Amino acid sequence: MPEILSEILSVQLSKYNAMSKNNKYTVALALVFSLFFIWAISSNLLPTMIRQLMKTCELNTFEASFTETAYWLAYFIFPVPIAMFMKKYSYKAGIIFGLSLAALGGLLFFPASVIKEYRAYLCIFFIIATGMCFLETAANPYVTVLGDRKTASRRLNLAQSFNGLGAFIAAMFLSKLVLSGHEYTRETVPDDVYAGGWEGYIQIETDAMKLPYLILAGALVVIAIVFVFSHLPKIKEGDLAEGEKSSNKLIDFKVLKRSHLRWGVIAQFFYNGGQTAINSLFLVYCCSYAGMAESTATTFFGLYMLAFLSGRWIGALLMAKFKPQNMLVVYALVNIVLCGVIMAFGGMVGLYAMLGVSFFLSIMYPTQFSLALDDLGSSTKSGSAFLVMAIVGNACLPQLTAYIMHHNGHIYQIAYIIPLVCFVFCAYYGWRGYKVVDCQ
Repeated sequence: MPEILSEILSVQLSKYNAMSKNNKYTVALALVFSLFFIWAISSNLLPTMIRQLMKTCELNTFEASFTETAYWLAYFIFPVPIAMFMKKYSYKAGIIFGLSLAALGGLLFFPASVIKEYRAYLCIFFIIATGMCFLETAANPYVTVLGDRKTASRRLNLAQSFNGLGAFIAAMFLSKLVLSGHEYTRETVPDDVYAGGWEGYIQIETDAMKLPYLILAGALVVIAIVFVFSHLPKIKEGDLAEGEKSSNKLIDFKVLKRSHLRWGVIAQFFYNGGQTAINSLFLVYCCSYAGMAESTATTFFGLYMLAFLSGRWIGALLMAKFKPQNMLVVYALVNIVLCGVIMAFGGMVGLYAMLGVSFFLSIMYPTQFSLALDDLGSSTKSGSAFLVMAIVGNACLPQLTAYIMHHNGHIYQIAYIIPLVCFVFCAYYGWRGYKVVDCQ
């Protein structure tokens, strides 16, 4: 599989470079693509951690959903300071700092396994997310400017397909390292299996959370070292080269006057909230409402992310023939219908509909991101910061979904009205909101 992916990447990059004036960006693109892979591992471990923390910290669905809040709140707080940091220094400096900070967060799972406090885990997720926020604030706009402007959406969708690969690996494989398939209460835990009874069981389940984050921290350190010794080209945005001294503000709030960016921020808020509402509760849905064992649920979660990955690869190819905004409208409308199916039927029918939702989610984020950055020139970093801030939708809309689900157990599927409404905003952006109607 790695060989096939490598070949596909090589072919696609060759196509993009052929459209550009030169091929000096190939190595830089390959390095930045690795960032999309790594932050997908981090964010897509969250549904597994929600399920695991419900056991180890004895939480209900709504309480556990604040794991997402702690993670994604960092994306609301830090994008503007990060954009200021990168405008003063460089994309490369921001990437290296973000990798190092996220690696530190991963290593903090060792003391957290001793403390075993939910608040400690929330702090760790916040630290990891802050590091990942550096990567995302840097990588998305960097990919759009590394090459021909006309192919920016295709290039970003190709980069995001590696995000889909990371999501698939986190869901299909790393989740199985964490979830044991055993779920006991204080009354039902078998004392003859776990030394120390309930405390022994909780310690084993807690220790299981460390391994994937140790792997993640090691990968982050290796990638940071590679970036330290690699050359990334400085990019000209508008009238200034990256890192060039100027009287420009480090962050340009006036860029929000551009209507296509403003609508892009709104669309990204609702897209992220809708996607995460489905992703974060997927394992809870499988185990609590579809009656699956954890081992089966993690396999379905892997299939869910495989559908997402397939959608990213196929979407990157389709954009050679179809306009990105038209694909965005079609994909959003299909997801509105599929969310209606989930609400109407629930159970296994709803679960299969979610697999379809995952496929059609695939191109929406990068397409909205690249359309929103169009024609921003020297304000690209500022625009990117506001778009990344829109990920705060992940910190509130999934919680609203979980609240509705938790308090309406007999009609739990009605909670999927939240992602349905979110996709309505995405459809509007692909229809009209994306249009550049005002100049700088």
